[in-house]
Amino acid sequence: MKIGVIGAGKIGATVAGLFVKAGNQVAISNSRGPETLRELVAQLGPRAQAMTVEEAASFGDVILIAIPFRKYQELPAKIFDGKIVVDSTKYYPERDGNFAEIDLGKINSTELLAAHLSGARIVKAFNTIWFEHLKSQGNPELPPQDRRAIFIAGDDPETKKTVAKLIDEIGFTAVDSGSLREGGKAQQPGSTIYNKNITAKEAEKLLARN
Repeated sequence: MKIGVIGAGKIGATVAGLFVKAGNQVAISNSRGPETLRELVAQLGPRAQAMTVEEAASFGDVILIAIPFRKYQELPAKIFDGKIVVDSTKYYPERDGNFAEIDLGKINSTELLAAHLSGARIVKAFNTIWFEHLKSQGNPELPPQDRRAIFIAGDDPETKKTVAKLIDEIGFTAVDSGSLREGGKAQQPGSTIYNKNITAKEAEKLLARN
């Protein structure tokens, strides 16, 4: 599969590496331009290439957004039309500034991103796991229920299946936390499942209790 990665920080670079290792073609980008990513691309190997944000978004069948949340409105929305977009952003008011709608509980950060990228199919994922655990805890040899859980949320079942398959290929198991509204809220910093180091079996039980 062709995957575009927007953002080359700890999560973006780590997930890009995992997708490459699983046999996907990856285009990675950042706000500073492809020339700043030469060293990273060399480390990732021949299935990876550096592109501009616009090029990576056009390239990918699936696009991972791994930028500071406050920058989401800088994304060129039309390029994402029809694409599967995986939102790994996190809303940290101390870093991003305050968004009143989120603070008042009227909306969550993924819903704001979805409104901006209104032509895309959005799935929330990869935001409840530390990047070091992403690097080290994936194990395709384990039964799915015994693998580390990665929570996903979204409104389209087929889109979630696509993202869940990618998560399976890198040695984790996707656990569905629900819709973009409720499931996305459940994945926010400070929630009961945020940065929770648990297996898929344990995650299902935790969600059932909430």
